[in-house]
Amino acid sequence: MNFELVLLVIIGFFAGIINTLAGGGSLITLPLLIFMGLPEAVANGTNRVAIFFQTASSVAGFKSKGITTFPFSIYIGISAAIGSYIGAQYAVDIEGALFKRILSIVMIVVVLLIIFKKKNTTLHTLAERTTGKHLYTSIIAFFFVGLYGGFLNAGIGFIMLLILPMINRFSLVKSNATKVTVALIYTSIALSVFILNHKVNWKLGLTLATGTSLGAWFASRYSVKKGDGFIRVALLVIVLGMATKLWFF
Repeated sequence: MNFELVLLVIIGFFAGIINTLAGGGSLITLPLLIFMGLPEAVANGTNRVAIFFQTASSVAGFKSKGITTFPFSIYIGISAAIGSYIGAQYAVDIEGALFKRILSIVMIVVVLLIIFKKKNTTLHTLAERTTGKHLYTSIIAFFFVGLYGGFLNAGIGFIMLLILPMINRFSLVKSNATKVTVALIYTSIALSVFILNHKVNWKLGLTLATGTSLGAWFASRYSVKKGDGFIRVALLVIVLGMATKLWFF
């Protein structure tokens, strides 16, 4: 058991970095919790403990560097929280085998997003769009982001990093700062649902949270613009392997 706890901290640290730089850390931590023997719904709830502390750490790290999108992130965060409550209600009752199949499919889809996502190098020359119709469009879009985030959350960072530059013309740094703020808000709601339904293993969740929080703090302060290539390749290899195991075993 001690080995498992050490492994959770180590894997959590790298997942925290991955989540803060881009997204997809839950594609590693959630299957890991399942492989450690937790029932699927409990693994899903336990993973939210780590996400909560990791996103709180990321928000603090970005804020310490003066990077914030308040109040825009609050508006879309509230919308996401409403969706998250609905999604989490479905997640606590889903049948285990079906959950594994859904997770494996999501993991493959995220791999494709990683492969085909193109970098936009012109965002810094465009004016941000956070009011009027673009604000309302984002509020609607993030309701569905929260719906998925409450249900599964794995790979949600990539979805947010597609939406924010496209609709609001945010840079990578501001997109990441907004992403972790929104995730903190809707995760608070989703975690509450899992707690009320007794779907959280606190020992493993807090252990994992220790690693993810340290990784998130490190990445948000020092590594925002570094390591994308390495993370992309690592995610491809790890996610493909775990998705295969979830589907066939």
